[in-house]
Amino acid sequence: MKLEIVHQRTGKQILTLSDVHPKSTIADIKKEFFRQKTHCYPSRQQFKTEPKGRPVKDDQLLDTLDIKNSKLYFKDLGPQIGWKTVFLVEYAGPFFLYPIFYLRPWFIYGENADAKPYDLAVQVALIAWTIHYGKRLLETLFIHRFSHATMPIGNLFKNCSYYWGFAAFIAYFVNHPLFTSPTYGTNQIYGAFAGFLLMEYGNFVIHCLLRDLRPPGTKERKIPYPNGNPMSILQNFVSCPNYTYEVGAWFFFAIMTQCLAVVIFMVLGFGQMSIWAFGKHRNYRREFKNYPRRKAILPFIM
Repeated sequence: MKLEIVHQRTGKQILTLSDVHPKSTIADIKKEFFRQKTHCYPSRQQFKTEPKGRPVKDDQLLDTLDIKNSKLYFKDLGPQIGWKTVFLVEYAGPFFLYPIFYLRPWFIYGENADAKPYDLAVQVALIAWTIHYGKRLLETLFIHRFSHATMPIGNLFKNCSYYWGFAAFIAYFVNHPLFTSPTYGTNQIYGAFAGFLLMEYGNFVIHCLLRDLRPPGTKERKIPYPNGNPMSILQNFVSCPNYTYEVGAWFFFAIMTQCLAVVIFMVLGFGQMSIWAFGKHRNYRREFKNYPRRKAILPFIM
């Protein structure tokens, strides 16, 4: 078969592929496109059967697609970067940036900034922060299995601005020489720290559960169910319990430090994770007809 590749926005013909086998996949088309247009490697390419339609997946066969007038519509996604690389860079920033405010206070706040001993909450906050971002880095290396290999390189700067910026924002106030101890003292600090650790563990359990649903090297999707670990029971009530536990961890971090900067970070993070959770929840319900009744991120609420 003959296949015409046209620009999604302008409709201008880019190239024509001759003698294309009907059983070829979109991945095959991307390879051939790259052979002729070497500046546009496969992960930069996106194809649709209609200008405003949904992108077709790499493993879809041509003869299963509703291709009108033998045309595929092409979009250049721009320079790409690996998901793992982005995650490592955006998490490494907070992991190394936050301790600078604690270990070198005179560099941030001026001379004699280290004259006053750190409050217990400040010390525990450093431990909690290091645990959180250390865990994220290790999960990126050894736990997460990404459904997409790359993302637009612009996301690297956007994500790093968010994580690195908030790391400096929170660290500045929590480690400030004028930091005020939490209202209820050690009970509040240790109680919140215990809650924080519980949420971090729950988040880790769910990430392991999701990893085990997808065999290595595949994009297979299954309905997630609890795996026997008590912390995974939340999966029966929400589609994205990893986000629930993530928000819970920052909730306890905010109680532990009693810092407004942490509350702002938690609220903004909850807003973004809610958007992701609703999107994933819709995808689960659309893909699996037998998907159980659950909320997206908060049990019985939303």
